[in-house]
Amino acid sequence: MIKIYFAGSIRGGRDDQQIYYQIIEFLKKDHTVLTEHISDAKLTAKGEDGNNDQWIYERDMQWLNDADALVAEVTNPSLGVGYEIGKAEEAGKMIICLFRENAGRNLSAMIAGNNNIKLIRYTELSSMLKELSRNLESIKHKV
Repeated sequence: MIKIYFAGSIRGGRDDQQIYYQIIEFLKKDHTVLTEHISDAKLTAKGEDGNNDQWIYERDMQWLNDADALVAEVTNPSLGVGYEIGKAEEAGKMIICLFRENAGRNLSAMIAGNNNIKLIRYTELSSMLKELSRNLESIKHKV
């Protein structure tokens, strides 16, 4: 089982929360998702209740260190997600970024132009999930 750090926008906006939920539920069938809370409908753009920023940072960095791969839904721009992608790259983790082309947004060149990132552009969730699964299968025997 691959340990996955799933990254998606929280304080940058929660418009894609339902998409995060569907992706995380799909990933949980065959893998361990360390950051399931990203899909929680109760989580708002204000962030987590009760935990201060330093505690969240330290917890998330530990989860990222423990992960075999980072999967990031990057359609909704987020400073935190960009930071997590950079840290994952620095640590030599497999990085898969998901970008919904029909969302009316532009993808950062820092993601699109980075050869260390597997970028999956999609319009339909079902086809993206199949490609995501194929990419994760390719690293299963490496972990």
